[in-house]
Amino acid sequence: MAIDEAILQAVAAGLVLPTLRFYAWEPGCLSLGRAQPWTDVDLQALRSAGFDLVRRPTGGKAILHVDELTYSVIAPLTLPQVAGSIVESYRRLSAGLVRGLERLGMAGLVADRRVENRHPAGPVCFEVPADYEITVGGRKLVGSAQMRAGGVVLQHGALPLWGDITRICALLVASPDPAHVRARATTIVEALGRPVTWDEVAEALAAGFAEALNLRLVPGALTGQEQTWAEELRAGKYATDEWTHRG
Repeated sequence: MAIDEAILQAVAAGLVLPTLRFYAWEPGCLSLGRAQPWTDVDLQALRSAGFDLVRRPTGGKAILHVDELTYSVIAPLTLPQVAGSIVESYRRLSAGLVRGLERLGMAGLVADRRVENRHPAGPVCFEVPADYEITVGGRKLVGSAQMRAGGVVLQHGALPLWGDITRICALLVASPDPAHVRARATTIVEALGRPVTWDEVAEALAAGFAEALNLRLVPGALTGQEQTWAEELRAGKYATDEWTHRG
């Protein structure tokens, strides 16, 4: 999370180009949405399972980051691909995710629909799709959220690759019904019906973003300034109880 915000600062300062980032989590980690109460989490169960806890700078509900690919897009609001309202920019960026998933061989994706008959929101991000989020067979496949600061958009999201999508249930005080979560969310392997690798999915998504949004992607690494800002943000914000255990 600190790296995503450090890139946002660098883009806002004009030090780096708009950035598409793919990453994974080690060790696995449960992230809370910006305004979500930390008391939603069963801290003892989380520690026993060997997972960390962090709070995102974006909204939404709890996500267990394990066996997944996480993406982030950081770009100035002046860029046509992210210009306009949150919904407008989200729908454009979803086109890149959809095209990448199609390159993997996935069919039946839906990403341009408002949620009808919305169920009461629970503590799990993947329990209920939000408007215009990506689903397949009526089940949520990608969970995304967005923030804006300094004239820059940061959108990041999680794509569960494989494994038990209901593992998060035992880590929350409310103990959501695993059967309910399983009926409303899925993984890429389950949706495709074949195994995938993290690299395969990352390459397909990169190509999908480039194709759908008319981008030329250039591989890169964090600059020294981004690394410095990320370390400062981690120590002063994301690793602190004042940030994580609030709300």
